[in-house]
Amino acid sequence: MKCRVPFVNYPEHYCRIWDEVMKVIKEALSKGDLMLRHQLREFEENTASFVGVKYGIGVNSGTDALFLSLKASGIGHGDEVLTVAHTFVATISTVVHCGAKPILVDVGEDMNMDVGQAEQAITPQTRAIIPVHLNGRICDMGHLMAIADKYNLIVIEDAAQALGASFNGKWAGSFGLSGCFSFYPAKMLGGAGDGGIVVTDDREVAEKIRLLRDHGQQRETGEFLCHGFNSRLDNLQAAILDIKLKYLPEWINRRQEIADLYHQGLSSLPELKLPPQSDEFFFDVYQNYVVRSKDRDRLVAHLRDSGIEILVSWPKPLHHHKALGGLSQFHLPMTEKVSDEVLSLPIYPELSDEEIMLVVKTIHKFYEQ
Repeated sequence: MKCRVPFVNYPEHYCRIWDEVMKVIKEALSKGDLMLRHQLREFEENTASFVGVKYGIGVNSGTDALFLSLKASGIGHGDEVLTVAHTFVATISTVVHCGAKPILVDVGEDMNMDVGQAEQAITPQTRAIIPVHLNGRICDMGHLMAIADKYNLIVIEDAAQALGASFNGKWAGSFGLSGCFSFYPAKMLGGAGDGGIVVTDDREVAEKIRLLRDHGQQRETGEFLCHGFNSRLDNLQAAILDIKLKYLPEWINRRQEIADLYHQGLSSLPELKLPPQSDEFFFDVYQNYVVRSKDRDRLVAHLRDSGIEILVSWPKPLHHHKALGGLSQFHLPMTEKVSDEVLSLPIYPELSDEEIMLVVKTIHKFYEQ
């Protein structure tokens, strides 16, 4: 069937800012500003300011933002890092690539780390915690930071889905030693390809990541100060992202409007569990609008047959993937439960009210049958 409601709509998204994007691309190409030029520096400064921290270091992906943060923090062999299995595999893979051991903690009803269980998982080898701010909602960072302080643990925030979200008035990415964001095209702030950034208030960490992203070389002196990697955010992406950053508050507002419409339209269905709403502590930005259904697979088929694109993240929990190795011993009942039930509905700023109502009516029709 022809798609009636796409999960994302990149053509429409770029049509609305086409002239501004083409202008900065033309400027960068005509001047040869391709790597480590002013467009990148300005975007780094603007993003750091948006999050409320001192430093931003653009890298080539959200995955490398996590990996380089771990490396710059000294995480390595023999260390344990607490995180979750209900996340994209990169969160866990970066821990493994550093030579450390991921310790998986179950999630709560909001699909973020159950912070109470995190404290129970701490051992003498635990060095760090990576909370994942999933779907545009921050973890309970008040409780988590108290635990980290108590046990002298490093906190590296996987905030790939939460740019612009806050907890108790403090922005995602500004709690820990570093915050890591992704600019994958479908994210809150998406590039025209891959990209990422690390934000931090720690000058030493910022300097280490700048070295690590650029082969370990100090550009001013030509000295190689360590073995590094090739992980620079290129200037074209930075220029495009900087244009889009100024629209982000407006886009977040529209996402919240869409979430409200979904909530109003679907709250009468007891068969669906809807995501939590913002309150006095949580300011949610709805990177995804994720519902849960015990009849998920049939509902997914119904929506797709009706021309509505949806996403299931992730139907098989990461600790059930045998090839990842060493994860099967973790007992994560809530992670397994939500993996059987979750589906993400279309949500992006260009989505029309008519399209939202079509999604709502299609879901109601499924349950009426």
